[in-house]
Formats: sequence, structure tokens, C-alpha cells
Amino acid sequence: MAWAIPGFFVLIGIELLIAKWRKRDVYYANDAINSLGLGMMSQIVGVFTKLFNIGIYGWCAVHLAMWTLPANRTWVWISGLLLYDLLYYWLHRLGHEVNVLWAAHVVHHQSESYNLTTALRQTGSGFLLGWIAYLPMALLGYPTEVFAVIALIDLLYQFWVHTEVIGRLGWFDRVFCSPSNHRAHHAVNDRYLDRNYGGILIIWDRLFGSFVEENEDDPPVYGTRAPLQSWNPLWANVEVYGAMLKDSWHARHWPDKLRVWIKPPGWRPADVAARFPKAEFDMCHERYDPPLSKALRTYCIVQFTLLLFIGVNFLDVAPKMAWAPAAGYGMYLLYSLWAIGLLLEGRRMGMWLELLRTAGTAALVAISGRWFGMAHLDARIVVALVALFGISTVALWLLASYERRHGTPVRPVLE
Repeated sequence: MAWAIPGFFVLIGIELLIAKWRKRDVYYANDAINSLGLGMMSQIVGVFTKLFNIGIYGWCAVHLAMWTLPANRTWVWISGLLLYDLLYYWLHRLGHEVNVLWAAHVVHHQSESYNLTTALRQTGSGFLLGWIAYLPMALLGYPTEVFAVIALIDLLYQFWVHTEVIGRLGWFDRVFCSPSNHRAHHAVNDRYLDRNYGGILIIWDRLFGSFVEENEDDPPVYGTRAPLQSWNPLWANVEVYGAMLKDSWHARHWPDKLRVWIKPPGWRPADVAARFPKAEFDMCHERYDPPLSKALRTYCIVQFTLLLFIGVNFLDVAPKMAWAPAAGYGMYLLYSLWAIGLLLEGRRMGMWLELLRTAGTAALVAISGRWFGMAHLDARIVVALVALFGISTVALWLLASYERRHGTPVRPVLE
């Protein structure tokens, strides 16, 4: 995945240029930062959980499979890819039909934009239950290395279909998951809701009755029917879990306390819905876009860009580090994403969290002469890092002071 990241950003740049040339508003800076930040968060979590998924699969493949298929045969790879894609279809479909699975998958659907950054918007909790769907492959004897590579192929394929700059593709749309088919999947219009689950092949949807074509007379509207309304990546990952816990706690009947978790998304016990009503979904609701000064928006973009490079370094060095420093490095990145998310919302709390982050980073580098996995850096780079985060601290402080004096809208802490 670390090797694929540069390619992702090249394609994102190309998509952005094409959209500008066609005079289409495909990208919004705050939304793109949020989606990319959630993708980074998913990769950070993945460093610590990949062995969980692969380990369970590997154990089952060794101890429970009736036979072991040869990893050097073409038919094993082709049949494995087809089987994986079929199992992915059902996991994806259940992710829209079972609330506890939707709680993980919802992260991918929260964006009200549809572009290549949306493809990178991934959950941090999918590892909890997602592994169950692929156990049939282990029981049928597909080797662990075959499963791991096939899973990556299926995931990478789905990147390019998250775009509005590619139109209908004729026969291709009838066989494969394509941009047109997947735009319909991400839409909240009645026509498109809970359709087109295929990862590589769309024929699974045709076989199991979940296919719908994109209709030019009813253009897709993106997001979810319970809009996130936040740039906080931590909240994005837990919002549905929190709602389920709340409904389960308030339900008067024990069966309802359990049904909350396995019923379709949006289902609520009758007594809970009566006591804690929620507003009906409005298809024409205003796009979430809190007011933010141009200077502060630019600051967030610059800091997030720097954070992306730090994140790539994390993916490179974390597997070679001891657990404790790797966890510390990961927590630093999660904290940074949280702070920038609150800054994008215009919260005063975000200002203080970001000041603490930049000043703390500069102090840590200056005092220790190293930064987590960067112990090999020479003195000049250490000085540059101290200067960079020191300047960031001063710049943010000046921005905060300026906005306080000139009355730029800032939302209250934890509004």
C-alpha cells in the first residue's frame, strides 16, 4: 500500500485538473482532507491489526482446511480472485443491511463529494468483524499468501471507480464495477439506495438482484441519510457505534436491545424513537461547510500535506519498530488528524490542540534529537524539523490572534 500511495496522488492530481478544465466542482479542500485523513487513520490502525486478520486466516488455512491448494498454479489465483470478489460482495451487502457492520462501513460513505479521495476514505474498525466473511477461502485451502495478494488486488481495483470525470463505459458497465455503477452505489437517492455492491465484478449484483443503472435524469446525491456534519475523523469512526449504544441503553425491552445491532441501519425500537425522535432526512440539506478564513484554511492544507509525508514514513518504519514506540508514533498521528479536523470546523479547541501539537513536536525533536522512527536523521534535518514546527506554532498563534481581533467566526468548544 505504501508503494501505491504516490500513484494515488498522481491520479488525484489528474482528476483535479480534468475537473477544473471542465469547470466542475469535484473537490472541496475540507472534505478532501477529511477523506484522506480517514484513509491515513485506517492505515495506521492496519499496521497493528493486519496480523489479526492474516493470523486468523492463516491459522484456519493450516488447521481447518481439508487440503492446501498449490500457490504456483494459475487456476488457484483466478478462482481465488473470483471467490474473494463474491465473498466481498456479500460482506459489502451485509455492511449495508446489518447495523453493526454498517457502523464500520459508514465511514466510506460519509463524504458528500465523490472523487478519488473518497476511495481512500476507509474505516478504522472493519478488522473487528470483516475477517469472518473470508473464512470459506481458508477452509477451501487457499494459501495465506494467495489470499493476501488477492485482497490487495481487489482493494486497489476499486480506487479508480470513485470518480465523476469518467462517464458510461458501454459493455464494461454490464460486467465490471465501473465509475457509473459505483456512483449509483454511493448515492442516497431512493432509486440507488443499497445497490451495486460488487468490488471488481458487477455481475454478482445482476445475479442477486441488487443492480441498478445510473440515470441521467436522477443524478446521484452523495453522503448518508444521517449526515456526519463533522470533520472530526475520530467521531467519523464511532458515530454509528455511539448511536447504537445509546439506543440499546434506552430500549426498554431486552430483545430490542439486541435487535439494534443486527437490524438494518436506521431501525430503532419504537419506544426509543418516540422518546428520542430524529429529524427526517432532507435530500436538499445544505452541504456541510463551516466558515473558515482563507489563511486558516491554507494553514490546514499545508499542515495536512506535511502530515501525509510523516504518515508515509510511519508506514515504512512502524513494522520495524518495537510495539511501544510504534504505538506512540501512531497516537501522535491520530492526535494530529484530530486537531486538524477540529481546526477545519473552526473550533477554538482545535486551535489549542494544534498549538500543543506543533510546539510539542518542535520541543520533542529539539530535546531528543530524534523523532520516533527517525533516529538516523542528521543534525541539519533535525534543525529543519524544529524550525518547521516552531514556525508553524508562531504562524498559528498569529492567525488565532488576528481572527480574535477581527471577529472571524469561530465555533464554541464542543458545540
